[in-house]
Amino acid sequence: MGNKRSLSSQLFLTVLMLFSVFVAGFVYYQYEREKQFKIGILHTRLKDYNHQLAESIAEAGEMTDSSLTAYVRSHPLRGLRVTLLDTRGGVIYDNSQRSYSSLPNHLERPEVRQALMSGEGFEINRYSDTMNENYFYAATYFPRQGIIVRTALPYDFELADHLRADMISIWITLAASIIIMVVFWLCTHRLGKSIAQLRRFAMLVDRGENYDAEREAAAFPDTELGEISQNIVHLYKRLQESQEDKLRLKRQLTQNISHELKTPVASIKGYLETIIDNPDITPEQRDNFIMRCHAQSERLAQLVQDISSLNRMDEVLHSLNMQVADIAAIVHDIQQQVALQLAERRMTITNTLPRTLPIMGDPSMIYSIFRNLIDNSIAYSGEGTAIVIRCREEKDWYHFRISDNGIGIPEEHIPHIFERFYRVDSGRARKFGGTGLGLAIVKNAVMLHGGNITASALPGGGVEFSFSLKKRA
Repeated sequence: MGNKRSLSSQLFLTVLMLFSVFVAGFVYYQYEREKQFKIGILHTRLKDYNHQLAESIAEAGEMTDSSLTAYVRSHPLRGLRVTLLDTRGGVIYDNSQRSYSSLPNHLERPEVRQALMSGEGFEINRYSDTMNENYFYAATYFPRQGIIVRTALPYDFELADHLRADMISIWITLAASIIIMVVFWLCTHRLGKSIAQLRRFAMLVDRGENYDAEREAAAFPDTELGEISQNIVHLYKRLQESQEDKLRLKRQLTQNISHELKTPVASIKGYLETIIDNPDITPEQRDNFIMRCHAQSERLAQLVQDISSLNRMDEVLHSLNMQVADIAAIVHDIQQQVALQLAERRMTITNTLPRTLPIMGDPSMIYSIFRNLIDNSIAYSGEGTAIVIRCREEKDWYHFRISDNGIGIPEEHIPHIFERFYRVDSGRARKFGGTGLGLAIVKNAVMLHGGNITASALPGGGVEFSFSLKKRA
């Protein structure tokens, strides 16, 4: 791992290699292009000389050594060699030689062959056995006169320097390339810094070491990748805090469940031990203890059922039993079920719901919403009070209000009443068999149907629960 090359280094070296190949190819191409351009200029210059000489011969009507020598002398070029050939390659005139018969046939010279084939030709830097030095040759064929005019310049240092490509543009290209690579290196260095910092953070997390999220996030450079890395650090911090919160809630829930189970179990055990240890108690006392055991077992069963309902809501969000249900019919059934309790406590329910309220939802959860809220009002509002159920319909929503005119809830308790096992009055809740989970179940069920729920204390006494349900959850 220690010798592993970083991503930024690999990226920089790869781009450097590709860019170097590109620059080398471009410089070579530019060098050859400019060189060929200058060769073309020189060839054109010598070709023009050839044409002027041929025109001079045509105008004079004769082709003598003296007239040719006079023309060459009157049109001087330093070191210029002028040779006239016939179509068979024989030398007719050469300003650098007096005896032409000793000169070899020039038919196989490359520039001569090209001239006979295409009218003109040239050869760069070929050694001349006659002059014992290198020349640049340019030949032009004139069919009407039956001659080939060939001119040549010595390929010395001056000519070679003239034909060499201009190095200024090449140096500018190389300098620009170096600047580009330096800028690219700076960019990849900043990229590598972000990656290295993110790798270090990942190693800290993997080893379970403590870290300061703010300090780790501030260490990233102010770049797009640095910003993404900072978001990753903050996201991990929030995720870790969320996991810690879940563990804390789980421990708290376990403690609460243990505490809630302990009371009815201890009561049942105590009553049964009393019956077993006192066989001579009266039948009335024994029946009283058995009835108390039954009441505690009912409370225990209700607690288990509520815990099961909460767990089901937490775990099966995507497997709800969604179907068309009628809220008005569900509330009517609940009214029938609690009629005896209402009569015993001299309470009334005013139901202002329409005859039908269709909704696409989970019927059992919708039932638990209204049943728990109504049971809550029956248990805690007090005798002789009234419960009112209202509904306001919008395009995609139902907005419900369930209120009572009972003793109400102190303001300081309202923010906590939807928490699991939270009780405003523990003694009163246990007296009426409450588990402390009813309102938590209501909140979860409402949220699973796309809505939210709030509670508020009414000015004249009592409490009102306001919640919304989406028509198609």
